Amino acid sequence: MTTPGPELAIARTRAWLQRAVVGLNLCPFAKAVEAKGQVRYVVCDDTHPEDLLDTLCQELTRLAEADPDELDTTLLIHPQVLTDFLDYNDFLDQADAAIEGLGYAGVLQVASFHPQYQFAGSAPDDIENASNRSPYPTLHLLREASVDRAVAAFPEAEAIYETNIRTLRELGAEGWAEVQAAIERDAHGGAAPTADGSAR
Repeated sequence: MTTPGPELAIARTRAWLQRAVVGLNLCPFAKAVEAKGQVRYVVCDDTHPEDLLDTLCQELTRLAEADPDELDTTLLIHPQVLTDFLDYNDFLDQADAAIEGLGYAGVLQVASFHPQYQFAGSAPDDIENASNRSPYPTLHLLREASVDRAVAAFPEAEAIYETNIRTLRELGAEGWAEVQAAIERDAHGGAAPTADGSAR
C-alpha cells in the first residue's frame, strides 16, 4: 500500500472502526463514541519516532484539555513511521513515559493498533491478531474515566478478548478478507480501489 494522503488515511481508519471494531463488536465501548462523533482522527506525516513523540504529546494535551462531551478519544494515525511492529511495540514504552511526564498518569492511556499486530504467544497469521490490526500504525488515546465507565457498564469486560477470538475464528481468513474489502470500498466512497490505491 502506497503512502496515503491524510483524507484517505482517515477514510480507511474510519471505515475500519465502523466495519471491524464496531461492526464485529470487537470493542463494545466503541459504538457510542463513534456514533456521537466524539472520535478525533489525526494523521501524522512524521517519519522519525522522535517527531511522532512530539505530536503524541501535543495530542495528549489536547485530549486532556478538551470537553469530554465533544472529544472523548483520539486516533493518531502515523503511516510513515514505526511501520515495523517490533519498533512500534518498543515505542509504546516511550508513549507511557510521555503520559507520566506530562502528568496525565491515571488520566489518559494509549492503546495499540498496527497492521502487523501480533499478540504474545500467537503466530503471525493467527486470525485473533486481526482484532488489533488497523489499516496503519495507530496510537489510540483514551481517557481513563471513560474506560472505567465503560468497564462498569460491561460487567464481563475481561471476557472481551476471548469473545473476539471466537468471533474472528468463526469469521475465518476468508471472512476477514471480505471485511477488509468492504473497508476499502467504504474508504473510496463505494468505488473499487485500483492497484495504486485510488478509486476507479
